[in-house]
Parts: sequence; structure tokens; C-alpha cells
Amino acid sequence: MKVFKEEQRFRQIWLIIILAVTTIIPITKVLHKHFTENKTITTREFTAILVVIVFSILILFFFKLKTKIDEKGIHYQFSPFHFSMKLIPWNQITKVGIRTYFPISEFGGWGLKGGFFFNKGRGKAINVSGNIGVQLILKNGDKILIGTQKKEEALRVLETYKNKLI
Repeated sequence: MKVFKEEQRFRQIWLIIILAVTTIIPITKVLHKHFTENKTITTREFTAILVVIVFSILILFFFKLKTKIDEKGIHYQFSPFHFSMKLIPWNQITKVGIRTYFPISEFGGWGLKGGFFFNKGRGKAINVSGNIGVQLILKNGDKILIGTQKKEEALRVLETYKNKLI
């Protein structure tokens, strides 16, 4: 029995740089307002604003995509949105494979994308980084793409379970 497991987080350098730069501006404005002679915000407001800014940036680093492929099917969990692993059993999958995709133009970026708001026809994407994913086409017509950084390992395990597709 072969099992594929992967855990990914948002750790891209470009993302960290963008977050750092975009955080400096509001923090600088808040510091300026707080420390000028005619304080326009109180210490309590100052602290609350800083906490909200820092928390909103740090929350991104708690996001995590877990993927598992085994004899039961394909499992995924995108924390903090999913509290437990979601299972897509093999008998609900028509087609599965690895493909290169364009995260921004196809799904509007990385994260939990698609469906209701963006490119409904392309299906749903659950991804954290990169442009390689496990593409699923389900019997009900839904499409799900789960991002991976372990293309070769995922391919080997998918080959093992191709006979489970009906």
C-alpha cells in the first residue's frame, strides 16, 4: 500500500517581502499619529490598531494545506477553513492526473479558490504555492485541483491507484 502525504504552508519569500512592505506604511502612519505633539489617537487605540495589523499579517502563516493519497481516495485539508480532512473516494473520481496550471489567471491566486466567486467553470483550487497540482474530475462534473510541490511522488502514488477509477 503506497501513501502520499504532503503538508504545505505560505512561506514564499516574495509574499513575505510584500507583507513586510505593505505593513510598514500603516504602522508608520499609526506611529506618527500616536507620537506627534497633538496625539490624535489614544494609547488604547494605538495598541488595538497595531495588534490588528500584526494579527492580520501573522494569520496567513497559520494556513496549511495537507494532502494524502491512499487506497481510500484523496484527502485534503486547508486549515483553518477545514477542521478535518475531506475525503474524495476513488469511486467518485472519473479522472485524475498531475498538471501545470496558472494560479492567478485560472483561479485568481493561491488559497481556497474558485466556485462561487471566481471562474466557476474551472472548478475549485486548493493551493498554497507553485503551479503544479493534482487535477480531479468527479463523476458529478465538479473539478478540483489540489496544489503539490511533490509532483513525481504524487504521480507514482496515483499510478498505483489508477485501477480504482471506474
